[in-house]
Amino acid sequence: MNRRASIKKVLGSGVALSVAGATNSFGSQRLSPMSLKGNINHSVCKWCYGKIPLDTFAQDCRKIGIKSIELLGPEDWPTLKKYGLTCALASGAGMGIEKGFNDPKLHDELVASYEALFPKLQEAGYTQVICFSGNRKGMSDYDGMRNCAVGLRRLMPLAKKHNVTMVMELLNSKVNHKDYMCDHTAWGAGLCEMVGSENFKLLYDIYHMQIMEGDVIASINQYHQYISHYHTGGVPGRNEIDDSQELNYPAIMKAIKANGFKGYVAQEFIPKRDPISSLRQGVEICDI
Repeated sequence: MNRRASIKKVLGSGVALSVAGATNSFGSQRLSPMSLKGNINHSVCKWCYGKIPLDTFAQDCRKIGIKSIELLGPEDWPTLKKYGLTCALASGAGMGIEKGFNDPKLHDELVASYEALFPKLQEAGYTQVICFSGNRKGMSDYDGMRNCAVGLRRLMPLAKKHNVTMVMELLNSKVNHKDYMCDHTAWGAGLCEMVGSENFKLLYDIYHMQIMEGDVIASINQYHQYISHYHTGGVPGRNEIDDSQELNYPAIMKAIKANGFKGYVAQEFIPKRDPISSLRQGVEICDI
């Protein structure tokens, strides 16, 4: 799933982390196995590492200790299973980020697409799938929320039957996704209340919400009951989550854990340095 087709390839320089092994032809490293603490379930978004074949990437993820590679569809799930990995958040059956459940004219097509996907998710043993609000296009926040709720409610009985949670992503409309509707945590929480089902939750993207509203830890503490998934990313720039950016990721991970979160945290930054070295570093930073 190409989630950021409009983002140009990020170029940068920097010193790669020292990792055991030789560099392969895709610029990643042959890693020594890494021992993690087990307090955070680690996942990663494949789209950030598009040049690395999934088969190679899966092997590197296993050595890092990552349990999931996400935002992938049914065609890629057999490769994950081959390496004992899961897909903590599957790619959606919708029409992309700009066209979503806030447009009633799209409901029939969206509902049919997700209905076809739910049995495949259950058969694969996956329990979460992404969805989007769509862009505002002049619509009020309340009308958009009501429209989303009407469409999503149609899917909740079948989602429950197949043990699937639909997860709407919170995205910033300031830098990356102009006019996107689900761009504040309070709006997403209000939609969860309106839908009224445990089979609908939020993807709290830390990068996006830092840009839109800040107060990341306070928001997690206030709205954690509506959140079933997290994404990372350095602010500004959406690059490595190290000390070159402004977010304190260990503190954020501690807040996530303190609220009893049992789901997955996925790395979703665009690496400027060696991608696998940066991914390993990101996991180490979040492994509180």
